Amino acid sequence: MKSSNTRKMIYKEYATFIFLFVIVLYFSVFAGGFLTVSNVMNVLRQVSIIGICSVGMMMVILTGGIDLSAGSIIGVTGTLTAYLVVKMDMNLYLAVMIGILTAAFIGIINGIFVTIISVPPLITTLATMTGCRGICYIITGGISIFGFPKNFAVLGQGYLWIIPIPVICMIIFYLIGYILLTKRPYGTYLYSIGGNAEAARLCGINVNRTLIITYLLSGLFAGIAGIVLLSRVNTGPATLGSGYEMDIITSVVLGGVSVSGGEGKLKGVICGVLIMGILSNGLLIMGISEYYQMVVKCFVLLLAVGMDKNVGKVRRKKQKA
Repeated sequence: MKSSNTRKMIYKEYATFIFLFVIVLYFSVFAGGFLTVSNVMNVLRQVSIIGICSVGMMMVILTGGIDLSAGSIIGVTGTLTAYLVVKMDMNLYLAVMIGILTAAFIGIINGIFVTIISVPPLITTLATMTGCRGICYIITGGISIFGFPKNFAVLGQGYLWIIPIPVICMIIFYLIGYILLTKRPYGTYLYSIGGNAEAARLCGINVNRTLIITYLLSGLFAGIAGIVLLSRVNTGPATLGSGYEMDIITSVVLGGVSVSGGEGKLKGVICGVLIMGILSNGLLIMGISEYYQMVVKCFVLLLAVGMDKNVGKVRRKKQKA
């Protein structure tokens, strides 16, 4: 029995990496042109938006919370920036700064409602997700905004040597996440709050302040991802970022971050992000419809959460023993 539980724990630790290896091997064999430099860079560019947001989402989920508003914050940041630049003829850099600060402000609102007003994270972020999407339609009037300066496209479409600039942005934010989670006390606070918020409070951790900062960072990262996405598509529709929260959450949970909080590593999240990108890209090359891809992602999320819950039961049994 003990060896069986140990095997489950080991499987939990390395399952994501094994799954990544298997799907890469599968698509390399059955999807022509999958394993080429251009396609690999294309996959990395596609996952860069999810990758940037996944850092903030991981921090939120580590506390035992959730942020369903990430996709809508991407949309608000992008459409607001587009409106300020195109319709208001505002300086590009000032408009980008306002868009990102707006995203951070929405994150603070999420944090305040979760902590001070004690609204559950699911309800809070579901409400802001709906409200922010409505704001996107108000800003755009349901019509895409376009006509940006040519130099703006460099951020989302440019290259540094053969590496897309969005990929470089993603790597930078993973480095920031690594430092925050492993080199700073803030990371310890997150794991402590996710493990037992009351015990963390008794240990002297300012739980409310930490949670507000966490939701602020989640909103901030989503806002920066929104600017990168706006630059990549070079237009600001009301639907910008729609549905991204599903892929972001799936990537984080698939990467081994427990939905109950207090457990998970950034390297697993990176792996989860790559899996989601490779699945979409590989299925597209094989001619599989986007509708079927949505079904596949559904089962991937259910599998990841089910595995997390199963291993969680094993861990609790070991702790009681």
